[in-house]
Amino acid sequence: MMSELQPLDPIRLTRELVQIESTTYHEGAVGEFLADFLAGRGWAVEKTPVPQPPESASTGARWNVYAGTAGQTPDLVFSTHMDTVPPYIAYSEDAEIMYGRGVSDAKGILAAQVAAAEALRADGFRVGLLFVSGEERDSAGAKVANESPKGSRFLINGEPTDNRLALASKGSLRVALKSTGKMAHSAYPELGDSAVHKLVTVLGKLLALDLPVTEGVGPSTLNIGQIHGGHAPNVIADKAEAQVLVRLVGDSAPVRKALMEAAAGLAELDFTLEIPFVRLRAVEGLPTMIAKFTTDIPQLSNWGEPLLLGPGSIHVAHTPFEKLAKKELLEAVELYIRVGKQLLG
Repeated sequence: MMSELQPLDPIRLTRELVQIESTTYHEGAVGEFLADFLAGRGWAVEKTPVPQPPESASTGARWNVYAGTAGQTPDLVFSTHMDTVPPYIAYSEDAEIMYGRGVSDAKGILAAQVAAAEALRADGFRVGLLFVSGEERDSAGAKVANESPKGSRFLINGEPTDNRLALASKGSLRVALKSTGKMAHSAYPELGDSAVHKLVTVLGKLLALDLPVTEGVGPSTLNIGQIHGGHAPNVIADKAEAQVLVRLVGDSAPVRKALMEAAAGLAELDFTLEIPFVRLRAVEGLPTMIAKFTTDIPQLSNWGEPLLLGPGSIHVAHTPFEKLAKKELLEAVELYIRVGKQLLG
């Protein structure tokens, strides 16, 4: 059957994938499509359910999809995610560029990985494909997949790196800050205790922190992403909160300590998420970069030594202007094949 297959067209597959809306928590349809598509091309396919969290407000099925050769342990697995950030943006294209939600993050990458894996399989290499749900939110699919690894020696994870191999990927530390006070009439501030004023003081301290820097990687960065609090301009606020995200370039311990010292006596801290900083291997002859974003790699630790590589720019991912050059997508297929052969020798 496999010998009769026509070579896969990654541009066409990208188009088909992007036309299926799959924002996080709604990956069911794209997972079903991929499972059927890969089975039709001679892969042994497994679908693994990924639970819906309470905050999703969705009861729809969502999956991880694994494709390999029956009875064979893969030496190399290509992996990326099927979900996208909202909102959904319909697919369009011109002679050179594809547009739409997911073309670069990460459905074009997924299509390139399938094409490369089929070429490597045809040359006798033992390869597999792992496509997961939930990367854009909490790596739920990767966590499920890590419970059932396939014994691979290497994992090539796909994210937009402009077809450069990432030497490191920054981690993330997410923290919620909550300040409390006493409500009063704003004309008599001495009768109240402003939670907003406390929180603003803490956030000012956070912006002035001297965060860790790692040579060859760069600095930690801090973003105050959300602020909520108070009732009205003429009311002393009795509560206020903020959401802060730090991009890690090393151990989180000194960052946690600095945040707690800045908030002491002013706000309670709740560390809600940590994705560790990771260093990654190089491959001779490939251009390199540092990924300032996080990936599923820390949650796929049982799938072999990781590499991070993919077409597209992270600068247009998560924006209304997401796009991917067709030429870059086709170059990625050849790059994945080349890296696979170098790793497996």
